[in-house]
Amino acid sequence: MSSTIRWGLLAAGGIAETFALALQEAEGAELVAVGSRDQVRATNFADRFAIPHAHGSYAELAADPDVDAVYVATPHTFHARDTILCLEQGKHVLCEKPFAVNSEEARRMIAAARSADRLLMEAMWTRFLPSVISLREQLAAGAIGEVRLLQADFGIQPPFDAEGRLFNAELAGGALLDLGVYAVSLGHALFGAPSKISGSARLGETGVDEDGAIVLDHGQGRFTLAYQSLRVATPREAVIRGTAGEIRLPEPWWGASAFTLTRPGAEPETHSFRRRGRGYTHMAEAFMGLLADGQRESAIMPHADSLDVLQTLDTLRRQWGLRYPFE
Repeated sequence: MSSTIRWGLLAAGGIAETFALALQEAEGAELVAVGSRDQVRATNFADRFAIPHAHGSYAELAADPDVDAVYVATPHTFHARDTILCLEQGKHVLCEKPFAVNSEEARRMIAAARSADRLLMEAMWTRFLPSVISLREQLAAGAIGEVRLLQADFGIQPPFDAEGRLFNAELAGGALLDLGVYAVSLGHALFGAPSKISGSARLGETGVDEDGAIVLDHGQGRFTLAYQSLRVATPREAVIRGTAGEIRLPEPWWGASAFTLTRPGAEPETHSFRRRGRGYTHMAEAFMGLLADGQRESAIMPHADSLDVLQTLDTLRRQWGLRYPFE
């Protein structure tokens, strides 16, 4: 593989557009193809971003010999299908979060990556932000003592659309997989998989969770408290508390370009960072760095974490009686 990574986009929606813009700032990246179920849509997207190849099917994109790596940007329900399609065609895959709808799908994706000897990573871009990398370094150095608590909220008020992605049970809609996954993933990153999982949710008229609260007990006095909603606008902040201070991530915490460190008896310290490509560029460059090194898994977003997070989400959904029609 050359030093330039040739990317293909699987799907041509809003997330694909965000990633296309991020690649423009990523060193060593070349966007060479886009695939859609609609040829006109693919062509229009390609024209906007000067992409050489526009494919009218995902299978054509996966088979394109000019593509090294694919960004899977389809809705949740198709992540497993589309990721495995690309892996079986010899492509490396960066898959939009959540990694899959459930842990069973995640296991099949990971097995396919290992069978194909290809790099597979969940696109949990928050973990790759300079602010979050630095935050984790501060915590490891004992900046706030023993870390005990992560509190995070993510509440928005989109227009209700029963057929839209956020509210449609057939598309694995709801607040948990789209919004709550950020806090759950960060809790796993900071504390490891929880030993106890509990929560409560309100299911709306379409059968998906519109509001929910989560408590994860990671052991040794460490907790994640999260709230996510499609009906209530929240401050969308996160705070990590320890025995000797706290670190606060401002809105939007999952894409923060700064954090404030506060310790008793000292002035608050604000640390600011440059966020490139709406935050996605850092993840793309990390992925390409792994490819350059011949790696097949990320230490920052390992397969085990993607699987553990989905097992946590599976447990919460069982508690809530939330099962998608296709499961």
